[in-house]
Amino acid sequence: MGKRDEWIAKYAEDLKGKCGMEPDMDLLTKVTIGCGPAIYNADAQTVAASQDSELETVKNNFLIKKLGLSDGPELMEALHKVIEIYGKSERNKYRAVVYYMLTKHFGKEAVYS
Repeated sequence: MGKRDEWIAKYAEDLKGKCGMEPDMDLLTKVTIGCGPAIYNADAQTVAASQDSELETVKNNFLIKKLGLSDGPELMEALHKVIEIYGKSERNKYRAVVYYMLTKHFGKEAVYS
């Protein structure tokens, strides 16, 4: 099993155990691949949910640029909801897991097909 596969398994574990959802492994794999080399960088692989600047970056670079959503208050609301589901006290909120949940939330799975 390669390094990426190990990370995907870890993300699936987080989705099941911490977020209470059964992951679509095909979509999770595609979202993880979409994150690129960030998944191997200790700082980049997580979302600093307590930093407004980090949330703005996720909103602009992922929700607007990648998923093609229009800017509006619902983007931040969804981001906060996903952080809430993941668990505010959870120290490591993996970027691929957050992106996966946002993709599902907005029904934008087709972006990865």
